[in-house]
Amino acid sequence: MAHPLRLPGTTPLPAAPPALEAVSPFDKIEGLDRDDFREAAYEVFFTSCRASPGFGGRSQITYYNSLDEGGDGSPRGGGVGMAVTSRVKRALGLKMLRRSTSRRSSSWGSNPSSPSAGSPRSSVVRRRPMTSAEIMRQQMWVTEQSDNRLRKTLMRTLVGQMGRRAETIILPLELLRHLKPSEFADADEYHQWQKRQLRVLEVGLLLFPSIPLDPSEPSAAKLRYIIESVKNKPLDTSKNSETMRSLCNSVVSLAWRSTAPKPEGRKTDASHWADGYPLNAEIYKSLLQAIFDIRDETLVLDEVDEMLELMKKTWSTLGISKPVHNLLLAWVFFEQYVRTGQAEADLFAASLTMLSTEVANDAKKAGREAGYMRMLAEMLAAMNKWCGMRLVDYHGNFDEGTVRLMESILPLVFSATKILEEDVHTYITPHLDKGGEIDYDSTGNKVDYFIRSSSRNAFAKMMEEQNASNVETHRVSEMMIKLARETEQVASKEKAIFSPVTKKWHPIAAGVSAVTLHACYGTLLRQYLNSSAAAQMNETILVLQRAGKLEKALVQMVVEDSVECADGGKAIVREMLPYEVDATTLRFLKHWLQEKLKIGKDKLHTAKETETWNPKSKSEPYSHSAEDIIKFCKETIENFFEIPINVSESVVYDLTEGLEHLLAEYITFIASCGSKQSYLPTLPPLTRCSKGSKFVKLWKKAACNVGTEQQEANQSNTAGAGAGAAEEGNWNPRPSTSRGTQRLYIRLNTLHYLTKHLHSLEKTLSLSPKVTPSKSRRRRHSYFEHTRSAIQAAQQHVAEVAAYRLVFLDSSSVLYGSLYNPDVGAARIRPALRVMKQNLTLLCAIVTEHVQGAAVRHVMAACFEAYLMVLLAGGSSRIFYRADHAMIEEDFEGLRGLFGEGLDEVAGAEAVEGVVALMEQTTEQLVEDLSVLAGAGVAGQKMAMPPTTGKWSRTDPNTILRVLCHRNDRAANSFLKRTFHLAKRNGSL
Repeated sequence: MAHPLRLPGTTPLPAAPPALEAVSPFDKIEGLDRDDFREAAYEVFFTSCRASPGFGGRSQITYYNSLDEGGDGSPRGGGVGMAVTSRVKRALGLKMLRRSTSRRSSSWGSNPSSPSAGSPRSSVVRRRPMTSAEIMRQQMWVTEQSDNRLRKTLMRTLVGQMGRRAETIILPLELLRHLKPSEFADADEYHQWQKRQLRVLEVGLLLFPSIPLDPSEPSAAKLRYIIESVKNKPLDTSKNSETMRSLCNSVVSLAWRSTAPKPEGRKTDASHWADGYPLNAEIYKSLLQAIFDIRDETLVLDEVDEMLELMKKTWSTLGISKPVHNLLLAWVFFEQYVRTGQAEADLFAASLTMLSTEVANDAKKAGREAGYMRMLAEMLAAMNKWCGMRLVDYHGNFDEGTVRLMESILPLVFSATKILEEDVHTYITPHLDKGGEIDYDSTGNKVDYFIRSSSRNAFAKMMEEQNASNVETHRVSEMMIKLARETEQVASKEKAIFSPVTKKWHPIAAGVSAVTLHACYGTLLRQYLNSSAAAQMNETILVLQRAGKLEKALVQMVVEDSVECADGGKAIVREMLPYEVDATTLRFLKHWLQEKLKIGKDKLHTAKETETWNPKSKSEPYSHSAEDIIKFCKETIENFFEIPINVSESVVYDLTEGLEHLLAEYITFIASCGSKQSYLPTLPPLTRCSKGSKFVKLWKKAACNVGTEQQEANQSNTAGAGAGAAEEGNWNPRPSTSRGTQRLYIRLNTLHYLTKHLHSLEKTLSLSPKVTPSKSRRRRHSYFEHTRSAIQAAQQHVAEVAAYRLVFLDSSSVLYGSLYNPDVGAARIRPALRVMKQNLTLLCAIVTEHVQGAAVRHVMAACFEAYLMVLLAGGSSRIFYRADHAMIEEDFEGLRGLFGEGLDEVAGAEAVEGVVALMEQTTEQLVEDLSVLAGAGVAGQKMAMPPTTGKWSRTDPNTILRVLCHRNDRAANSFLKRTFHLAKRNGSL
């Protein structure tokens, strides 16, 4: 079985891309590839340089022959192209090429434009120096056919206006106007060429214009339509072509827009067709890439100075300024270094030099344009991203032979970040969440971040090589020992190779790496110890011993590296979480406890599924599940103290808290028996008493014992009592306690059973000599104090539910259902008392002695509430006279005497006494009291219906109102009708 081991929190390694496109700072321009930009760049370059020697200008061209040198190596003659040393290369630290590799002195055949011009065979035909135009054409891979087409177009365009500035020429439009299909190899090549020219216009004028475009601009809509139509068929460029005319008008209208107002009749200084970002940046970047030798792209041509000088002529067309040129040149060196496989460190150094000098100075100048600032932020962020991706895993990207390159990458990161933070205020540090970007606080110590990330990634690679996620369980211990040994080797490599470099920027570089490796292995060690692989104690001890050796080596490394620190390295040492054996043992102990509690939860689940609340036996009237739960708690505590170690009191608290949680859930299960409200009958609506009701007339004709016989009959039907005649005095009623109520009694006994055994459990915990007092945790008065409180609350709840079920459900027919129904004299309380006495006898026979008192008190409270509801909410069948007061008072005393003395005050006898006293008062007195309590002033005055609160008392207006509603006399009936408009009861004549 494979046992997975993973290193939590380790970020997947962001692989450094082989080409720079993966981190390009420019917006993606769909539809134009690298070749398209290169061809467009040459067209702009050639047009801008058309008046220069070699490009078609009339000035005398001075050539330099590589063989015609003076003895000191200096050129004979002057003019363009005569320099043999490069100021740019000298300033950037780039080495000069040997004369045999210089493009200026290359051997060419008689036709420098032929494809075979650079071959060795052609060099014997004719030797002459190349012009700048020839160098640029060769460097930019422009064919002779394309070059000739461009020359012809310019000749046709500039006939009679050679003084026209390049920035006023919309070059793609002129090419489309003057070049015909016959000048291309086939119709498809011509069509593709047209689509490229139109795509350049679309990008420059519609997608990324230098001057913001109004969405409602009609010329823009026309241009879009023409571009869309050319996708399927070539553009008709004949003189009479309406489409071509519309294209010219649209392009000219868009290109000659200006933000500054001009006098009427005057045009702007330049046409803005190619000076919008990022098109201009891509075109100019393609030009700058021509400085690299096409035979060896890691080298820069010696002619770079004059090539850059010629490139300046494109600035006005492309909207390039000196700061933008410097920024793009720094980027091109950086891009070329990455594109060529990072083989030439001089390219990277040149980029760093440009960045730290020219770009840094430009960024601080006043009046910087928004477009430049955006380009600056994006390019520097891209550089930061690539460098960061290398540095977060420098253990894998560098070694003893290439560590010097790492010394260059770090300064570039700092230079780029410094410019971003100080001069580009809107810059926000990118994060690793999207696109693999580096996540570190721009204001923090980046070297610290790189050290920690690289150390973590080195450790992750070791784990991957060990295949830690799929290693078999029996080999996990062996793998852990090997990882500890290899981790120590990585730390040694850090100290010997990388620390001398990183220590220039971080005072305790090696120490940070040691702390990180320590944390990585510690995380894995804890995962191992918490897994099933640690079941073999002997192997686990070997792992711990090897881990201890690794920890000792890493701590020593931190101490040695922190000697010069002000605090002696105490701060960083505190980051190291020790691999303590005691702490490990403690974790084993807690894991054991968790497994035990899991078993306890299974037992609890079984109890919930199978418990029926039948007594275990007559001598043990509690549930089976309670015995199982208590047995489990006892065994858990005994097994806990059988472990041969001393434990702190805090661990004991963890044990008892787990057991308390289990017991609390079981107690909640016991108390899940509903509520007393579910047994209370719904209060009937208030109505007036009917003086001449049918029930009263029937009562007058019947004997006084009819009610008793009916009562006995009801009792016989609902409670199973014998059907004897009351006058014979031989009726022996049976208890009416249902099986459901008896099961509630078993729940009460179960709660008492738990309380009784808690004392034994707590004694075992308190007297154990293996418990070490804890200084950090205050000792409780009782280990199970929360459980005791929960049991007490559950006992109150279950006893209350049992009592209300017994009175309002089981005994309803003899108490609430038939008492004083239809009147007091016909249905006294004595039969109900007999039944309730039997119920109490059964209760005491089932409920254990320690719980009987509480159970009886709740039954008494429920009886009192039922008695009050008979008097106040007994429905339309009950009628009371003032003369009934004596019998009612006598019955209440009988009910109170059923429970003995000392309980009635607790159960609420005072409220019953108050209501009984109200029934003795005259109707006039009741009306007066109601008026006063209801706030109506004089009796008889209209008052609001008092709300029903359910809290009956002699001072409650609703209670007095109910006494009046049940009183059968004319005064009460008249008052209720006049004041509250109450209708008579149903069944009245």
